[in-house]
Amino acid sequence: MTISSMTGFARADGSTDGLSWIWEARSVNGRGLDVRLRLPPGYEALEIPARDAVAKRFARGSISLSLSIEKQQTNGAIRLNEQVLADVIKAADRVSTLSGATKPDAAQLLMIKGVLEMSDQAIEDVAARAVREKAITQNLDVALEKLGEARRAEGARLGGVIHDQISQIDQLAAAVRASPSRAPEAIMTRLRDAIGRLVDATAALDDQRLHQEAVLIATRADVEEELQRLAAHVAAARDILAERGSVGRKLDFLAQEFNREANTLCSKANAVDITRLGLQLKTVIDQFREQVQNVE
Repeated sequence: MTISSMTGFARADGSTDGLSWIWEARSVNGRGLDVRLRLPPGYEALEIPARDAVAKRFARGSISLSLSIEKQQTNGAIRLNEQVLADVIKAADRVSTLSGATKPDAAQLLMIKGVLEMSDQAIEDVAARAVREKAITQNLDVALEKLGEARRAEGARLGGVIHDQISQIDQLAAAVRASPSRAPEAIMTRLRDAIGRLVDATAALDDQRLHQEAVLIATRADVEEELQRLAAHVAAARDILAERGSVGRKLDFLAQEFNREANTLCSKANAVDITRLGLQLKTVIDQFREQVQNVE
């Protein structure tokens, strides 16, 4: 089985030329492919390449990508912001005049936030920035590959569960097929008992008319057609599990078909054992439907 889940998480990091970054990718269930991006200011140009990269790898799922950037300050040059320094000195003079406090010395002034700035000239270089953005985009491919691996690993576990549920559906349908209560003789016996409770116990029953009524009820309650369709759906589900690519929608459609046949089978049930098997069938089908919601 090669199915993939829509649930997964991955992380990839990298660094180059005084810059380090971390990509985080999260994926959950979704009816289609929904990509949500969280990029730091100044890196909006990465949005289109990122969306294209996701679309090339995945068909379904709500995927959230976040990029965090950290500049390595040691590679930058220190710049004195003279305007901020002038404002600080002016404010310090005013405070000293009003309160008599000692004016700050040069070292204290330099410690004030905004007086000294880090100026990374490389970031302002267009060519260097393009190189960095390319490296960040390539690193996203690493994160998406890991996300794909996580989704396939979860899909392998999920596939085993779905395979077992399909086998249970097949076994329950076989149990219904083999039920002795489906035989016309069994139906006639139940009909005889029902009529016997309604008429005088000593009254003679017309066996020919009773047999005709039993055949009519058996015809109306016959679930052979539903059993044949359930068998066809089981075979189709197993074929789909062996396919490559996105199969979640196909399995979801089959879940609806399974449920329709189970409902009809229960409505036609004319014996306690078939009703019980039909309810078990509906329970397994509902579990199957819940699981296939996770399949890509």
